This record gives sequence, structure tokens and C-alpha cells, in this order.
Amino acid sequence: MPGLLVLMGSGETSPTMVEIHRAAARTLRAGARAVLLDTPYAFQENCADISARACQYFARSVGLDVEVAPAITGADWVFSGPGSPTYALDRWAGSGVAGDLRARIRAREGVTVLASAAACTAGLATVPVYEIYKVGAEPHWREGIDLLEPLGLQAVLIPHYDNAEGGTHDTRYCYLGERRLSRMERELPPGTAVLGLDEHTALVIDLESESVRIAGRGGLTVRRPGAQTVLPSGTRLDLAELRRLAEGGAGGPVPALPEPETPPAEVTLEESIQSCEELFKAAADRPDLVAAAQAVLDLEAEMVKWAADTEEDSGGVEQARELMRLLIARLGELAATATQRSQTLPSLVEPLLALRAELRGQGCYDVADALRTALTRGGVTIEDTPDGSRWTTA
Repeated sequence: MPGLLVLMGSGETSPTMVEIHRAAARTLRAGARAVLLDTPYAFQENCADISARACQYFARSVGLDVEVAPAITGADWVFSGPGSPTYALDRWAGSGVAGDLRARIRAREGVTVLASAAACTAGLATVPVYEIYKVGAEPHWREGIDLLEPLGLQAVLIPHYDNAEGGTHDTRYCYLGERRLSRMERELPPGTAVLGLDEHTALVIDLESESVRIAGRGGLTVRRPGAQTVLPSGTRLDLAELRRLAEGGAGGPVPALPEPETPPAEVTLEESIQSCEELFKAAADRPDLVAAAQAVLDLEAEMVKWAADTEEDSGGVEQARELMRLLIARLGELAATATQRSQTLPSLVEPLLALRAELRGQGCYDVADALRTALTRGGVTIEDTPDGSRWTTA
């Protein structure tokens, strides 16, 4: 079984990375053992929920039966993702997992997938992002587990490289920003490169053939003092070329090549939210109540699609839920003021009742109740019966 090292900048259990996971899973033999290391987020109260959602994602979207385990001995496929890099480092060092991960890479065996916080530990030094960004510690490095050293790379890896959550302040480079990263770079050992991995992007290294590809929505930035090279998604090169770039070798950027086996990258949840909101506004302005209702249904479908996403800081699903509440309330207002009510109301209410039934089936009773309240304000009375919901107009 060929060895793979897959490093992801973010989105590890989102629709954007499904094809990358599937490609890695196809290299596994039948009956391969797949292990999820929950260490980076094991301190969180919702640890069990995050693990359950991740396992569900891999089962449904990738076709992998994954077990949560504290060790990786005998595992053919290993995954670890969001949480705190330093918490993971401390536990992995004490338990021997750090050494086992290095041994896998040295032996060129198995599939190892590290994302977000776990990917942050893969270099010779690690960004203690919680301590710096959320607690206010002075910028500093922690020693990494250095899975890149057996590959001849003297580098640190920074996920979330193109993060833009800050809006008015710089949250690029895993929430460090340019000022802090520039300061920290000067503290690295001479000759160390920064590998910046964009969100929803993967660096895939075939450990047997030493081929490298960049896949996903963004790119990989190889950053050296005073210079950088950006390798966009679709780039293919060999490990020797990546080493040359990391060492500051001369030459221009590696050309981007098409990625024939991977379909175009999916949009992010944030982009879907914006698109659904724009579609709703356009439909409301016409007005087209059926199209407006369809925009709400599309938004609900995106929420279901992204339900397994374990990224804790994005808050995307909750943002979508809040928007859906607002749009549902707006639908009630539109229904109350719509002209030709007798013609437009059935085509509006029926899909909304279907949406309400789906929400109730998923346990989202608060949103379902908000939808019912909005319809009531618009003059629609809903009666729940053993045979389903019925509606009448006031």
C-alpha cells in the first residue's frame, strides 16, 4: 500500500475536501483500519459530538469506517484535525504518538491526513495559535513533531494561510497576521522555510513516488526571507522541486497544471449563504414568492450538507441558521402583502410546509416554530394531524 501524507489548510470535514479524501482512500486495501485521533480537541466539552460528526462525514461522504482511538499502532489510515496544536503536541509527546507519526513518514507507509491544528504541528516548529491570538501571549514558536524532516524539508507549516475572518484586522497566516509572522520568522533556524497552506486546500505528497500536488480552492505559498512562490491548486511537481523552492533555489514559479481527476472545487458555506441571500432578495424585489421560498430551501439544504464540518471557529452553520430565520420572517411579510393571494399562496405554502416537516424531522424545532409563526402572521393557519400538516387561510 503506497504511503501518502496529506496536509490540509482547513475544511477537512466539509464538502470542499470530499474528493481529496476519496482519492486518498482509494489507495487503501480492502479492510484497511482507519483511525481518528481526537487529541487536538479532546479538552473540549463537545469532543464526542465533533468525533461523531467527523466519523459520519467519512462514512457517508468518503466510504471509510473510522474508529476514534488514542493510538495509531496498526492503522492504515490516520486522521487528525481541528483544535489546539499545543494541546496535541503535549499529549502526543507523552503518549508516543508523535514518534509513531514520524515513523510512518520515515517508512513511507500508510495514509496520514493532518488538517488545521494537527497540520500546524507537522513542521519543525508550531504556531501556538490559541495562546497568541486568543490569550495574548507574545509571539513565539513551539517545537513541532517535524514530519517534514524525513522528506528533506526544513520548514514550518501554517494552515489557514489566507484566512480573512478578521475583516478590519489581519488574520492571515493562521490568525498571526503579517506583523507577527514577520517577527516570528526571524526566530526560526537559518534556512527554514514557511509553507503557507490556504483554507480548503491540500498538499498531497506521495511518499513512494515523491510526487507532490496542490488540490482544493487555494494554493501553497513557499515563503523565504524576502521572497515567496505561490503554487496554485492544480500544481504538480516532485518533492525535489519543492525542496529546492524551500531552500531558496533560483527559478520562477512552477506552472499550474490541470487536475483531471478532481472536479472543480465546491463553494464554501459562506459563499453559499451569500448566494442564497442574494437570490432571496432578488426574488422578493420582483416579487416572486415561489423563488424566494426556493432560496430558503436551498439554504436549508446547504446547512444539512455542511452539518459534519468540525471547524469550530467559523460558525458558518449557525450563521446560516440565523439567516434562515430572517428569511422565513420576511417570507411571512411577503405573503401578507402579496397580490393575487389565491394564486400565489398554495405554491408558496406547500414547499414551506415540506421544509417545516424536514426541520422537525431533524430536531430543529425552534426554526420550525419560527417558520410556523411567520406563516401565521401572513394569514396562514397550520394544523398538525397524524396524517401530516394542513393549512388554511384566515
